[in-house]
Amino acid sequence: MKISSIKGFTDIFPGEVEVWQAVEAEARRIFAAYQFAEIRIPIVEKTELFSRSIGEATDIVEKEMYTFEDRDSTSITLRPEGTAGVVRAYVESEMHKVEPVRKLYYMGAMFRRERPQKGRLRQFHQIGAEALGRSDPLIDAEILLLLGDFFRALRLSEPSLQINSLGDAACRPGYREKLLAFLRQKKDLLCANCQRRMERNPLRVLDCKEPGCVAATNNAPSILDSLCGPCSEHFAAVQRLLSETGVPFTLNPRMVRGLDYYCRTTFEWTTTQLGSQSAVAAGGRYDGLVEQLGGPAIPGVGFALGVERLTMLLRMQERAASPGPALFVVWVGEKARDWAFPVIHRLRQKGIAVEMEGEGRSLKSQMRRADKLKAVKVLIVGENELASGKVMLRDMASKQQEEIDLAGIETRLLSRKAS
Repeated sequence: MKISSIKGFTDIFPGEVEVWQAVEAEARRIFAAYQFAEIRIPIVEKTELFSRSIGEATDIVEKEMYTFEDRDSTSITLRPEGTAGVVRAYVESEMHKVEPVRKLYYMGAMFRRERPQKGRLRQFHQIGAEALGRSDPLIDAEILLLLGDFFRALRLSEPSLQINSLGDAACRPGYREKLLAFLRQKKDLLCANCQRRMERNPLRVLDCKEPGCVAATNNAPSILDSLCGPCSEHFAAVQRLLSETGVPFTLNPRMVRGLDYYCRTTFEWTTTQLGSQSAVAAGGRYDGLVEQLGGPAIPGVGFALGVERLTMLLRMQERAASPGPALFVVWVGEKARDWAFPVIHRLRQKGIAVEMEGEGRSLKSQMRRADKLKAVKVLIVGENELASGKVMLRDMASKQQEEIDLAGIETRLLSRKAS
């Protein structure tokens, strides 16, 4: 009986894996330039970590988490996001006692039981970063510059940046009351979910994607009109820093994000190319989360980006061609095969990607195989070439060929890096 995969859980096959590896490698390079260090956190955490940090009234906690009891009756959950786990690790290890300012990044799988759709799976992957211990607007801008540099390094023409401020404990309660008064007048026009959670968290209604809710809240009060002095100054500084460094952005007062821990600066990098799943990367400031999870009053800001959505964009913009081998060795005859095998091994040891056939196929068949694999160059060797001491090296893009001497061939190929 054939066993199929679970709905919303997908395989990543050769040809696509290489794209993921390229994305991850570019991310590591950018993170290193910004002095972020990698942290690896568990896939499973205690359920209370997410209910306390994300918010019990959120869709994630209410409907989407994979939660079950361990054998000792402890409620545990497959992580639905990475920030809470990083902050838990920061607090539990008391990293803040050694150095409160930490810049950390992570990569890995997350789990939410959502309806699978384009760019959204039940097991999905994120690359994220958290900057802990700094409350200044420069680190907010730095996070956004990092993402901008990352997208440019991948040569993406999309996504574009939207920013907002959610205020803080000083000014958000006043805005909450203004918004709640507005929503009560529109209650009959809201979906059942928004009607249910409106009193507990009215800001969440602005994040609803139901057409009726979007229309009903079109003229809702803007939080930007209710910011206190310090929040207004902080947000103005973030905007100024982005403008000074040439990062284009638009203001989106409706953007509240889906997690309870956000305050002040929030942002999304969005695209128009993935339908309703427009956010590629998102995040913001969460100054109270460390304290909420048992640590000192240490501020934080961070983001997460969806790797599936990012690789979809790369494929759509033809940035995702999987690289072929630098060299494909075509051999004709057993003597040529026996000569080629140890040579190929030594080239691989030196870091050159080389491929060859194992069966005695025709020259034409092997050339088709090299073309299918998108080999950069092809080395053709047969008994005549071994006898003459010269082999043919063919550039598969230009179709140009040249004879090179067998003597010192490894040195020649290494000096060219088969390019």
